[in-house]
Amino acid sequence: MSDEPDEAPEFSVPVGMFEDIEDLKAQLAQLTTLVKTLTGGDGAEPGEASADDAAADGEAAEEDEWQYPPFILLLDPPEYDDELRALIEWVEGVLVPGYLAEPSADARWCHLWVEHSVAVARLHAVWLAWQELTDPASCGYTGPSVWHRDHLDPALRELRGSSGPFAGCTKGEHQIEHRLPALVPSAWRMSGN
Repeated sequence: MSDEPDEAPEFSVPVGMFEDIEDLKAQLAQLTTLVKTLTGGDGAEPGEASADDAAADGEAAEEDEWQYPPFILLLDPPEYDDELRALIEWVEGVLVPGYLAEPSADARWCHLWVEHSVAVARLHAVWLAWQELTDPASCGYTGPSVWHRDHLDPALRELRGSSGPFAGCTKGEHQIEHRLPALVPSAWRMSGN
């Protein structure tokens, strides 16, 4: 008589489990890279860095700062202006044409969103997440799904909701003539270039 069962048991896998596993893999890869960076990756004990390593880390930190910009509301001009210009380009080039339908009482949008600091802050946060989560090298292939679920959808609900920053920005209710999202003015004209 054999110790093996006659039939293989059936396993039920939760729907989101594979996304969670991919998210964990991406986080583990990021942490592994961070540990290697912080420890020098040469088997040295943590905290045992040479003066050369410290200088290299200072240079790497400067590069990382430009590669991963800080939150826009923490910037001063001219860095703020440069970051806002890049954000406007992303909102007009990706977000508006791809995700925003015609504004309505239930889904508001202001073509002058740059004048709403809450909108600038939320959209910048969504953009930073988009930059990270659309790179398979840093987040795996589930990054875009995570970005939609955890960043875009909640931000748009807050921005476009009846109590969001665009609450007074529907057609006819605001002093400034509003346009459909497809007709948002160019980032270059708005910045004065």
